[in-house]
Order: sequence, then structure tokens, then C-alpha cells
Amino acid sequence: MPFALSGILLPTVPGTSSRSDFRGVRRSRANVSFLSTTTNSNSRKICASLSPSPSFDSDSTSTTVAAAGGKVLIPGGESQESTPPAIKDPQVADKDHKVFEDVVILPTEVESAIEIEQKSVASETLVEVDSAIEVEQKFVASETLVEVDSAIEVEQKFVASETLVEVDSAIEVEQKSVASETLVEVDGAIGVEQQSFASETLVEVEGGELPESLATVKIDEPMEEKLGVIPPPGSGQKIYEYDPQLEAHRAHLDYRYSQYKRLRELIDEHEGGLEPFSRGYEKFGFIKSDNGITYREWAPGAKWAALIGDFNNWNPNADVMTKNEFGVWELFLPNNADGSPPIPHGSRVKIRMDSPSGVKDSIPAWIKFSVQAPGEIPYNGVYYDPPEEERYIFKHPRPKAPKSIRIYESHVGMSSTEPKINTYANFRDDVLPRIKRLGYNAVQIMAIQEHSYYGSFGYHVTNFFAPSSRFGTPDDLKSLIDKAHELGIIVLMDIVHSHASNNVLDGLNQFDGTDTHYFHSGSRGHHWMWDSRLFNYGSWEVLRFLLSNARWWLDEYKFDGFRFDGVTSMMYTHHGLAVGFTGNYNEYFGLATDVDAMVYLMLVNDLIHGLFPNAVTIGEDVSGMPAFCIPVKDGGVGFDYRLHMAIADKWIEILKLKDENWKMGEIVYTLTNRRWSEKCVGYAESHDQALVGDKTIAFWLMDKDMYDYMALDVPTTPRIERGIALHKMIRLITMGLGGEGYLNFMGNEFGHPEWIDFPRGDQRLPNGRVISSNNYSLDKCRRRFDLGDADYLRYRGMQEFDQAMQHLEEKYGFMTSEHQFVSRQDEGDKMVVFERGDLVFVFNFHWNNSYFNYRVGCSKPGKYKVVLSSDDGWFGGFDRIDPKAEYFTSEGRYDNSPRSFSVYAPNRTAVVYALCDE
Repeated sequence: MPFALSGILLPTVPGTSSRSDFRGVRRSRANVSFLSTTTNSNSRKICASLSPSPSFDSDSTSTTVAAAGGKVLIPGGESQESTPPAIKDPQVADKDHKVFEDVVILPTEVESAIEIEQKSVASETLVEVDSAIEVEQKFVASETLVEVDSAIEVEQKFVASETLVEVDSAIEVEQKSVASETLVEVDGAIGVEQQSFASETLVEVEGGELPESLATVKIDEPMEEKLGVIPPPGSGQKIYEYDPQLEAHRAHLDYRYSQYKRLRELIDEHEGGLEPFSRGYEKFGFIKSDNGITYREWAPGAKWAALIGDFNNWNPNADVMTKNEFGVWELFLPNNADGSPPIPHGSRVKIRMDSPSGVKDSIPAWIKFSVQAPGEIPYNGVYYDPPEEERYIFKHPRPKAPKSIRIYESHVGMSSTEPKINTYANFRDDVLPRIKRLGYNAVQIMAIQEHSYYGSFGYHVTNFFAPSSRFGTPDDLKSLIDKAHELGIIVLMDIVHSHASNNVLDGLNQFDGTDTHYFHSGSRGHHWMWDSRLFNYGSWEVLRFLLSNARWWLDEYKFDGFRFDGVTSMMYTHHGLAVGFTGNYNEYFGLATDVDAMVYLMLVNDLIHGLFPNAVTIGEDVSGMPAFCIPVKDGGVGFDYRLHMAIADKWIEILKLKDENWKMGEIVYTLTNRRWSEKCVGYAESHDQALVGDKTIAFWLMDKDMYDYMALDVPTTPRIERGIALHKMIRLITMGLGGEGYLNFMGNEFGHPEWIDFPRGDQRLPNGRVISSNNYSLDKCRRRFDLGDADYLRYRGMQEFDQAMQHLEEKYGFMTSEHQFVSRQDEGDKMVVFERGDLVFVFNFHWNNSYFNYRVGCSKPGKYKVVLSSDDGWFGGFDRIDPKAEYFTSEGRYDNSPRSFSVYAPNRTAVVYALCDE
């Protein structure tokens, strides 16, 4: 049965492929087929003609993916034999929440000739018109009064107050990106075009009636987004005020900053600045113009190059490229005689090079889309340029970055309850509403960049500018992100700039036939544990490639930021392997520090925060590098958050111990051990702990009992009771003390009972040992959300507690409160008491003892009430805490606090108390 992919019709044939996994072993993967669907309001026709096979050169290593050897036609083209049915976009239905109100259009009256175009309206505006004036209102957000008496053109941009425009003649008014309810009153005949409304719009016109056809016109147009400005380098000296201990390493840090400033100056001199330098995708790869298509590729090691593909029947002699003095190959293809583009949308393309390692066919390094046909090993690059009517148009503005970030870590492919590879569209329709309901305000999506080996979890990237085709088309991904924005959720991408896939045929490795192209040569260019290639961050073109890659995802797909993977590996030449960081500053600043990589990280953070001021960057660093989250202008690396990786490791360490050996002081120290003024994202567990070979917290706690005793109609066991209680407490204390942000991997909120095991064949390790396959099964590569939703299972209570925890933080914002004070960490009572903001958290980790009239310290006087109890019956507890009880403070110092109040603290229970307003 054939399947279609945005203008390509592919046959389904059996086969396997071999890919290198992140542990350095070779694995085989099963054939995965998928059917893409459009996300625009316009349905697509995907046509393919079954024509004789295109000719292939005898020495070609390219593989075909066209249907039955047929030629691929652009959507809407003629097909001589078969035309698959049009694929219509799935209906998006969010039954749990309705975030935006329906658009309301009231009757309109018309008198004379005035056209009003309203786009993306969301705030209150009154326009009264009498004469000939063109008014363009952009990004209006509050009140301004503009009065005009004659023929005038008024353009209002970035108005920060409510706007009233009165004019005395015939006028054309264009309103764009207005932030809420809009009222338009006009004294003449008016045509109204309403586009991309985000909330309720009211149009009132004095005069005759507006024709119904005009009142219902809707046209999608791209949202305009104003980019910020990248600031010039600062002094780089403020880090010594943040951390006086850095003075001892001033020579290293000043040298690092001087290298950063020198590179900024060189980029300014030779490229016109960091902003144009980061638009490499407008110079390299496929660049379409009115006259044709230009293709450029940096491959200095190649001796000869030609572009091949469906468009020229893979003839290597048809389109030979020329090389300049910088090692850049170039080719211009003029439009066809009928004006059509020389490369049709959906065509497969590759670059053939005569290189030092021989003749090879490679996917273009800047390719925007690539696919793997069933039964074939290497991917094929795809020229992706859909017609305007088929491109997804963003309708919703980016939400502002939340002050308290609560991240739902996700993987699109494994987000289905069924054993299959899920799609962007299904994630959009099914998972995003769940994330919103649970109370998370950010979704971090893994495995977006194309990766040949599915089991690498997306960390062995082969095509850096291409979204993974396993889950759908680029436009499907855009639709997903736009839906998240509609729900008020920011979207972070798990971006991989720390290393690249070792693949040669469909990746960057030995792209031009040399070992030193994008990567360091020799052992420095290979990560022995990950079996991957390591970038040369001192190379001009590598910097262009990676900086442009970061900007591409923010600009083209509207991602709201990144979680940078493997930053510890980037910052040190030893990559953090077999190194135990103790916190000694000599470990951070020395010969083992990769200054080129540090400067790249500073550049990319400068770029992101300059052009996209609301973007969020999170760095995965386990070393504790000082100044990691200090702004670049002050001498820091520039990240917004550090991923607090030590917390998850500590919980795994503790879970291996008996309850009586849990040390309250160690728990508190690990959770609070972070650098002053540098924000952290804390988490109890992420995807790492869910992988096969490891255990989730729920599995550590409850083990095999989870399979038999999680039904409410089955008697529980002591292990289940302990597991559910501690699972809730661990997550709450991690959120309460672990940082200024919080992360959870999808499904872990309800204690997902199964590990993650990607489809795989037999694995032969370097030592000769063979790990048996799972027969390419997807059974353990999914998320059983149905378990968390089932009201007859105990998973439901754990999910409800996590949801209540997120909404508690949303209400009180305690993670970003400046006030944090731990008043008690009692090893005998196994009690932890602390304040964060106006909340008092009380944890009793004792396995047996409950405490009556237990006094806890607090800062503020008054009446306190229970706002969250892990012992609530709805959360799988025993209802030992009275939710209506009131607690009054007593004056007098207690546990280094000025006052206190008494509580009941049941064993294995966490309770949060809030100061009442009255």
C-alpha cells in the first residue's frame, strides 16, 4: 500500500536498515511508514504519475523512493494513471478547555467607499472615518488619539496605549496585530476583511448593510514579527561582582571574552554583523528567486560536484557545479520555459562529489526536509517548496516567556497510547490539550532534527535543518507549534549542537570526503562513548552553519527557545567523561576548557536573546560551570537556565537505600545547591531514567507490583502504598526547592509503568556480547496516557496530584519567589520544613511516625490554610488532613523563624500551607 508525503508517493516495501546508536553499537531498525496530513484549511491533492523508471548512472549510489519508479509531480499536477484522494486536515478538537472565544461579528451598516482590513485583532480600538486617509495600525495595545483633517497616510507601529483614530475623509484602514477587542465605526460604505482573529471582534458601521459575502471573507496571511537587535559586546567584567571567586581566574576569563569580542568584530567586518551572518540559509542550500533556483554548498575538499535528483533523472553530467576560492560550490538552474521552477516541490535531490575518499552522493547539508523510503537504508534529501496555498500560516502570536517555567518534556513519535510512531498532527490534537490541562506552560520536544536512527532518541542528528519526516511534514510541525501558542504554551526544542551522527551517506560526516570538514580531525573529532562526530567550533563556516541553524528554528518554525543538549561535552576537551566535578574552580578554567566552544555558546545566546528577546535557552550542564547563566555582556555564557541534573542522580541514589537511611540534609543540600543568581530547571526524572536498562522513580518504588495492584478494586500492598506516597512527595519537594523551573517527562507524572525501548534488532557490543532484539517492537515505545486517565486505577490519583501541583505553582509562583528558607531538616523525625514565597511546605518522610501538634516555623503572622495535601483521597491518600482546618501563628522564635504554628504531620505526607488574605 503506498503512502504519501507532501507531494511524494512512496511504495510500502519490506526492509531494514542499520544505524549507529548513541552507545556506539550498531542496530537495525524496522521499516516505518506514515501518512502525512495537511494542517491548513486548504486540502491538498498529492499526485504521482506512473511512468517508466528514470535513468540512473551506473556508479550512482543514490536510492529511489518514487512510487513504482514513477516521477514525482508537484501537488495539483496532472497524473496519467492514478491520483490518490485528497488528504484533508484532521479536525482539531479540544474538549477539555476552550482557550479562545469564538469570533462574533455583528450586523454591519455601510454608506460609502471605505475598505477595512482587520488582521490578528485582539485589543480595543475605535476608528471613526470621514475622508481620504490611509491608516495602518500595527501592534496596537492600548490608548492613543490621532486626529487627521485631510489626505494623510498614518502608520502606527508599536503603540502602547488604547488607540482612537478620527479622520475627515475617505480612508483605507488596515489594522494588524491588535491585541484584543476591536470596535470600528465608519461613516461610509465599507468593505470589511477579517483575518486571523484571536478573540472577540465587534464591527459596527453607520450606513447601509454590508454584503454577506464581504462579512465572511477570511484570508490567511503570515503574521508579522518584529525582530530585536543584537547588542554590541559589553565589558565582560560584571561576572567578578556576581562571583568574587572568579578573580583568581581572571586571566582565563578575560582571554575568553577577548576571543568572543574579536570574533564579533571579524563577523562585523566580513559578514556585516551577527544578524546577516546567522541567515546562512539564505545563501546556502536551495535559494529560490523569480528567475530560478541557486544551489550552494561548502565542500572545500571536493574536487568536482554536481547536483542530481529526480528533476534531471539523476544525470551527474547535467548540472555540474563551479567552485570558488572559499570552497563553495554553486549552481544556478533557470526556470523552465513555461515559468515553472526547475526543481518541482517534493523532488529528491543529492549532491554528487568526487572527493578524497572517492565518488559519493550526499544529502545537501542545508536540506530542509529528508525522507527514508521503506526498505531503504540512506535517507533522500527532498526539495521542499510547497505552493503558497499549501503552506501553513501562523495565526497566533508567541506567548510571553513565563516567569515560572514548568516544562513537559515530550517525544512526538512515542506520544501515542498505541504501539506506533505518532504524528505531529496527533500530538497537536491529543497531547497539547493534555499538557494544558495538567498545568504545564512549556513543552520541550525531543527528536525534531532529522535523525536516521530512531533509537538514538533524536541525538544522532543527520540533517540539522530538517524536521523529522517520521512524524509528518514541516507544515504539520508548524501547525503543532501554532496550536501550542493558541493554548498559551511556549515550545522549546531539544537542539543538538554538541555532536552529529557518524553517518556518511545521509549525514555530515566526511561530507566533502575529508575528516576535517565540519569536525575536528582525529580523536578530538570523535566522541568515543556516543560514537559520533564533534564539531570544530573554531571554523568560520561551522559557526555560520550552527548559528544559522539555531535562528532557522526560531524564525521559520516559531519555536520559543531551546534546551541545548550535551553542553558539558562541548565545554571541555575531555567531554566530562570519567571526570568527577567537585566544584573546585580549577576544574572549569584551564587547558581542558574548549574556548572555541565556549565562545560559540556565547555567540548563540547573544544571537537568540538579541533577535528574540523572549526566547528561553536552557543548557544541559552537569559540571556546574560558573557564570553559565550570567548574561554575555557581563562575561557569562548567557543561558537563561541550567538543567539541574544532579537532582535526578541523587534521587536514584537515595531510592536504592532503605527508608531509615534517607538523609534529610543530603536531600535539601542537593536540591538547593545551585549558584547564586543563576537559575536552574529542577527535575526528579527525565527521559534518561525512563530508558530501557534504567528505572523510573515509580518503578524503583513499586517494581512488579505495578502490574497487579494498581486497580482500585484490588487490595493494595505496602509497596504500592509506599510508592504512591513517596512518588508524590519526591516530585513536590523537587519543585519546591529544586530551582526556578521544573521539568517532567511525559507520562512520568502518573508513574508510567513501562520503560522506553525503541524498535531494534540484535546488538553486538564491542566486547562481543550480543543483546537480543525486541523484534523491532514499538510496544515499549509509547506512552499509556489511558492509565493516568482511568478512574479505576491508582495512576489517576498520581496524575491528579501532579496537576494540582502545577496549578498551585501557577497560582502562587513560588518557584521564582525571592524568599526561600529551610527552617528544619530533622534526621530523627525525617522532617523537612521550608518556606518559599508565602507558602510553608511540611514533609514527613518517616515510614511510620505521624506527629500531632508539630510546630513549624514561619515568617509572616496570621492565619494559614491547607492548599495542597498529598494525603488527599483524590490523590490516592488516606484523607488524614482536614482541608478546612485553620492554623494561627504564635509569636516567638522557632527554628530560626520569628513565629510558628502547630500542624498534624502524618507519615509519608507532604502538606502545603498558605497565608490567608483575610
